[in-house]
Amino acid sequence: MACTTILVGKNASYDGSCMIARNDDSGAGSFTVKKFVVVQPDAQPREYKSVLSGVCIPLPDDPMRYTACPNVIEGKGIWAACGVNAANVGMSATETITSNPRVLGADPLVEGGIGEEDIVSITLPYIHTAREGVERLGWLLETYGTYEMNGIAFCDGKEIWWLETIGGHHWMARRVPDDSYVVMPNQQGIDAFDFKDAYSKQKNNLCSKDLKQFVEDNFLDLSMDGKFDPRAAFGSHDDADHVYNTPRAWYMLRYFNPKAGCWDGENARYTPRSDDLPWCMVPEKKITVEDVKYILSAHFQGTPYDPYLSYGDRSMAGEFRSIGVNRNCVLGLIQTFENRDALEWIAFASNAFNALVPFYTDVEQTPAYMADTTQKVSTNSFYWCSRLIAAMADASYKESLIWIERYQNSVAAKAHALLKEYGRQIEQAPEEEKTALRQKANQAISDMVEAATVDTLDQILFELSSRMKNAYARSDA
Repeated sequence: MACTTILVGKNASYDGSCMIARNDDSGAGSFTVKKFVVVQPDAQPREYKSVLSGVCIPLPDDPMRYTACPNVIEGKGIWAACGVNAANVGMSATETITSNPRVLGADPLVEGGIGEEDIVSITLPYIHTAREGVERLGWLLETYGTYEMNGIAFCDGKEIWWLETIGGHHWMARRVPDDSYVVMPNQQGIDAFDFKDAYSKQKNNLCSKDLKQFVEDNFLDLSMDGKFDPRAAFGSHDDADHVYNTPRAWYMLRYFNPKAGCWDGENARYTPRSDDLPWCMVPEKKITVEDVKYILSAHFQGTPYDPYLSYGDRSMAGEFRSIGVNRNCVLGLIQTFENRDALEWIAFASNAFNALVPFYTDVEQTPAYMADTTQKVSTNSFYWCSRLIAAMADASYKESLIWIERYQNSVAAKAHALLKEYGRQIEQAPEEEKTALRQKANQAISDMVEAATVDTLDQILFELSSRMKNAYARSDA
């Protein structure tokens, strides 16, 4: 699937949280309907069977409850996308990444292996730390193999890990530095890897047990200076990457480090087509939820590549694949803390036009507005309302933009206020009352965004209706 990921270390975030966020995008020519639910332990199978590959995997007998954003349509797999389990460990899977023929020839993909459809469901209910998530998924990859190249994020209150698959059975993972952020746009991204650390007790790097030997046996190390470059060894550098992938990374890095002065002009150090964009950087200011929402909604605003550009030279407008596209189906932003409840922020449909909403994850159920989505279009669903708003606002962009901005800002402000209000109550409540309070908070947040969404839908519908081709100014009165 086409996706975009950002990871924010706890010392780089505004509130000390570890943040992992990803756009789950539908494939070309499709729009995947999603919902936000809680999966209870008794609903978790003890033997998992993949719909796409048919692989059967025995699962442990002690799954934890977890949140998920599965596909609504039945019979085509779960595709759980992202979630947080009862141990407050978060996971987002997957970011489809690229490889090269040398890797795929040395370790071919496994037709009957695991993939994005399966990975959250067979990993998240059984892990108690982010690092444990890497280790479990690594074992699954080595045991069953995979039929596609993917990147997967894990977080807990202390750290974030990013894992990338390599061929059919190999993998590597790096701990995200606490003071840094990472951007990932459908490419193999890790640009440095320390094998010595991976095979030691320090472990800020992890990998499949024979990865170093695999590299040596198959002549994958392309470095001239003896410094291993995993992106060169395992990744791709196709012409298509320079239209579809690297421009997104360039724009995200440019946004968080604008004063670096290396992004634009004739003497730019990095361009939208650079193959050596940094995997992680220390941001120039701490990163907020609103920053993450903005960058995962971006369509190259402020550059000649913006498809909505309405002035000046438009010859390059729409040249690159935007981050916020029509096929965004769900944005899941997970915040984990050392001593606070985890939060999962959810937005549906095209990010340029939707609102991001927070929910507590240590709950027994999610609000109906988020959970009861069906294949049938309905204004009783946050997903479908978001889809309708996006399609109509895009068609009346100039006139509707003000309503979208007001909607997004209003929902964000009210969401923060409700989190603050209920956060105090939850902190002071007896343990046996906390779950009910979290669910009460979630319902209040859902009611708030439902009211704001319906109102915005009304405004956008009016703007588009006023510009119908059969419009006529003279009144019958």
